[in-house]
Amino acid sequence: MRIRVSHRTVYRYDKPLSRVIQTLRLTPRPHDGQHVVRWRIDVSEDCRLEAQDDAFGNVTHAFSADGPVSHLEVLVEGEVETQDTDGIVRGAIERFPPSLYLRETPLTVADPPIRQFARDAVAGREGEIAVLHALLGAVHEAVVFDTDPTHVTTTASEAFGLRRGVCQDLAHVFIAGARSLGIPSRYVGGYLHRSDGVVAQEAGHAWVESWVPELGWVAFDPAHSISATEAYVRVAIGLDYLGAAPVRGTRFGGIGETLEVEVQVDQAFHQVQS
Repeated sequence: MRIRVSHRTVYRYDKPLSRVIQTLRLTPRPHDGQHVVRWRIDVSEDCRLEAQDDAFGNVTHAFSADGPVSHLEVLVEGEVETQDTDGIVRGAIERFPPSLYLRETPLTVADPPIRQFARDAVAGREGEIAVLHALLGAVHEAVVFDTDPTHVTTTASEAFGLRRGVCQDLAHVFIAGARSLGIPSRYVGGYLHRSDGVVAQEAGHAWVESWVPELGWVAFDPAHSISATEAYVRVAIGLDYLGAAPVRGTRFGGIGETLEVEVQVDQAFHQVQS
């Protein structure tokens, strides 16, 4: 499948900033099952994008701009060719051993209710794949997808307590549960081509990769209760959302920030030359 992505992030400030520094994790890497056909990033300010890899091997672009800045816009556009690999991730850059991804973060702490939930969900299952699929279905059923009650710093325990959240929250709950069972798991940020034909989306998508010794990293999407397919564009990984956030930065001065995000993900078709 050839997937076309357009992702626009717009910041507006009632009082202009004196300076802004941003780090972008918005560029996918090729690996088995994913080939980047074209990709570009545009920033509204006159600045230089400094490309480098972060600790996890994600492609990052950093920039700084001096004010006054009352409007800042970041636009990403590109196309990625994907193939279904049954959720198995091969050929990706790996900087750390799987055991690193057992490490808890403030967003992925497995509190006693999550630990008990995970144990109950996988009771009687043998083997990592069976355990992970059982946990996948349990999280999908227990935590309802809802864009209203949570925010970017909602923890796994908070989302699980609400039994509601966005894809980021379901990913955090799954990660917390899997790590509590001794299965290394990590957060993945990217894009999803929806099968229902919806192109305009409120944000990118989030899912999880868990380590299965005989297979390697395998992708699970608790928001849809499936393993990742050719409809997924993998962009960044981390221990949690903050490690894979598409945009993070620091601003100096300025008040009254408003944020608008527009994401469009659709299928691009090859043009046949006559």
